[in-house]
Amino acid sequence: MTNALSTLLDTVDVILADGATGTNLFNMGLQSGDAPELWNVDAPDKIRELYRGSVDAGSDLFLTNTFGGTAARLKLHDAQNRVSELNRIGAELGREVADKAGRPVVVAGSVGPTGEIMEPVGSLSHSEAVEMFHEQAEALKTGGADVLWLETISAPEEFRAAAEAFALADMPWCGTMSFDTAGRTMMGVTSSDLAMIVETLPNPPIAFGANCGTGASDILRTVLGFAAQGTERPLISKGNAGIPKYVDGHIHYDGTPELMGKYAAMARDSGATIVGGCCGTMPAHLRKMREALDTTPRAERPTLDQITQALGPFSSASDGTGDDAAPERRARRRRRA
Repeated sequence: MTNALSTLLDTVDVILADGATGTNLFNMGLQSGDAPELWNVDAPDKIRELYRGSVDAGSDLFLTNTFGGTAARLKLHDAQNRVSELNRIGAELGREVADKAGRPVVVAGSVGPTGEIMEPVGSLSHSEAVEMFHEQAEALKTGGADVLWLETISAPEEFRAAAEAFALADMPWCGTMSFDTAGRTMMGVTSSDLAMIVETLPNPPIAFGANCGTGASDILRTVLGFAAQGTERPLISKGNAGIPKYVDGHIHYDGTPELMGKYAAMARDSGATIVGGCCGTMPAHLRKMREALDTTPRAERPTLDQITQALGPFSSASDGTGDDAAPERRARRRRRA
């Protein structure tokens, strides 16, 4: 399938994705507990500003403001009947900004977890999940998204349901999980597990990888885990800008733009083809990441010691792949910041 992302992957060495959605919108006035997706209609100029912030900083790809755009998530804000509207407009605003960029920029339709726990652990059935993801996917497609971008997933069942929905929408897609529990997702998936899951799908993603998690060092250890499986698919690394800390009543991420520049170059050297930021990553970080990717010569794949020396210690001793590393399965979800 020929699409904008595949074309870009064929023409550039590494793609710089965007940074945080939530962090940047909070800085624009979004209040905790509010649904960012409502701003697609209520504050479209701020969403354009969000998208332009990434493009102006040098991003080749940015995600739409639709992370919580499924009916299950929007129901928390009595907006479950606005799935098509909010996702379509979120994508339309992105299409508008990308088309004015003066260079190829990919609009990726963000699709986050439903917030529900799937069977057999929870009550959400596979067919219900597929239906919700399909509804969102069709709206993003109508709005002009180039590719669908599944992110912050923890459960393999939800990953597979989204993949099926995206096939129904006839849209190319990328998928990332969040490995935030001692090298595993909250539902116990390891980097090697995801690499195998991807290859079992009837319609595998263009690229796959990790986002969010617990910091720049940890996500690079996960990327190295993907690369060790010998996958030939492009890998994605969208790490947080450091570790979140509570300062003066607000969540603050301690990763500096300079640290994120080092992270970007090391992510590329670790095997990632699409490199971006997640929580805490703002345009200032992206500019340093763009600079690092453009000016830092490629190096050998970094060792774990080199990663920690450059970016700080890992949050856990285990990378999640040992027999004794399986965490307790926990049923919780969070919104990407």
